[in-house]
Amino acid sequence: MAYDLTEKLVIGISSSALFDLKESDSIFRTEGEQAYREYQRKHQDDALNTGVAYPFIRRLLKLNELLKDPLVEVILLSRNDPDTGLRVINSIEHYNLSITRAVFLQGRSAHEYIPAFDIELFLSANEGDIKQAIEAGYPAGQILHGDISDNIEDTQLRIAFDFDGVIIDDESESVYKENKNLDEFHLHESTKVDIAHNPGPLKNFIDRISHIQKLENDYKLENPNYEPMVRVSIVTARNAPSHKRAINTMREWGILANEAFFMGGVDKSKVLEILKPHIFFDDQMTHLKSSGVLPSVHIPFGIANKVVHNES
Repeated sequence: MAYDLTEKLVIGISSSALFDLKESDSIFRTEGEQAYREYQRKHQDDALNTGVAYPFIRRLLKLNELLKDPLVEVILLSRNDPDTGLRVINSIEHYNLSITRAVFLQGRSAHEYIPAFDIELFLSANEGDIKQAIEAGYPAGQILHGDISDNIEDTQLRIAFDFDGVIIDDESESVYKENKNLDEFHLHESTKVDIAHNPGPLKNFIDRISHIQKLENDYKLENPNYEPMVRVSIVTARNAPSHKRAINTMREWGILANEAFFMGGVDKSKVLEILKPHIFFDDQMTHLKSSGVLPSVHIPFGIANKVVHNES
C-alpha cells in the first residue's frame, strides 16, 4: 500500500533554504560545474552550516513526537543531482533531521513536482523557482537572508503571517491598489464583513497548522503540564473597520491565531522584533526588508507584486 501524504502537513524545501550554500554556490558560479562537483565530493562528509529555514523546519519535525503517527513530512527538493546532493543528505543526517524523502533534479525547477507530493508549502532561496511555482498556482515562498540563530532551549514554534495576499487572495488589496483610497477599501470590507475572503496561496498551509494546534490543545487537556509548541500570529496592515472581515474569515475557516496585530500602516518591524517569529510570511518585499534580520519569506503573489514588477 502506497504511503499516504494527504493527511499530513507536507513541506517541500530546497537545499538553499535548509542549509547555507553560499561557499559552494560561489564555486559553481566562478569555476563551473566540474569544480563544483569536485568540491562537493571532497567535502561530502563536512556538514553544511544551517540555513535560514533550519530553525523552522527543526521545530516542525519536533511536532512528530506528539503522536504515534507523524503530523509533518518534509521533502527535500534540490537542484543538485544525486552525486552532488550527497553532501546535503549527509548534512541532514548530521543534524538528525527526520527527512527521508528527497528529489534531485540537476538544475531543473522543482515546482512541477509540488502536486505529486501534496506539498502545502515549498520554500526555496531561488527567486525564479518560487515565481514559477506561484504562477502555476502552487503554495511557495522565497526564503530571504535572516537570523539563523536557533536557541535549543526555546521550544516554541512561532509563525507570523501577513493576511492579504498570503492567507487570502488579493481581491481586497486590489480595491486599495486601484486608487490608493483607504476609505473605499474600508467600505468594501464593511459591505462584505460577513462574507469570507477567497483563499490565498498559504490557506491550506495555515489550515494544517491550525489542525496541529487543535491536536496540541487536546493533548494538553490530558497532559496539563504540556506547553503547546505552535504559536501563530497575524501581522497585517489592516485596521478598523476592515479587521472585522479578517476575524470573521479566520473564524469561518477554523484558523487559530494566538495573536493578531492590525497595524493600520504602522511599520511591522518593531512588533516582529518582539514576537521573534521563526518565520514570517508577507507578499510585499518592502515590509520584509524593513523587518531586518528576521527569518522571512516573500510570497510573490497578487496585485502587490504585479505593481512592483510594472513600476520597476
